[in-house]
Amino acid sequence: MAYQKGEGKSVVIALGGNALGNTPQEQLELVKNTAEHIVDMVAEGINVVVSHGNGPQVGMINNAFDYASTHDGKTPAMPFPECGAIGYQLSQAILNDMKRRGIMRSTACVVTQTVVYPEDPAFQNPTKPVGAFLTEEEAMKRAEETGYTYKEDAGRGWRQVV
Repeated sequence: MAYQKGEGKSVVIALGGNALGNTPQEQLELVKNTAEHIVDMVAEGINVVVSHGNGPQVGMINNAFDYASTHDGKTPAMPFPECGAIGYQLSQAILNDMKRRGIMRSTACVVTQTVVYPEDPAFQNPTKPVGAFLTEEEAMKRAEETGYTYKEDAGRGWRQVV
């Protein structure tokens, strides 16, 4: 379907990754709920652009593949950049809700990439938390096993940082 611009204003919605769940089941439920509210806006003629984080989801997927690959001998390791798929889920949930309501509009999911300087000193001190919260003991064990960096996250537990 060709893009159709709505009659109303354009808005940008920024969703933090923590707003989108910490388990696959919770993520699907929250994405569907979020989509309904976004489609309410589309139904009013508003043009919506959604930007989202996905740190918890990427970390969850990465940790699960790492665990499986080291424990079952059959599952391949999943490279970190390939672990983010929440944009697809949001796009599909929004599209499905629009179809259910008879709104003939389209969605698009745009994946962005950034080129970084590999010698940037920031790589020596990663700060962006991703993945599940762990105890200090669990984090130190995973750091030893994987070589990843873990840090305490605002009194809530330890998380991998990238």
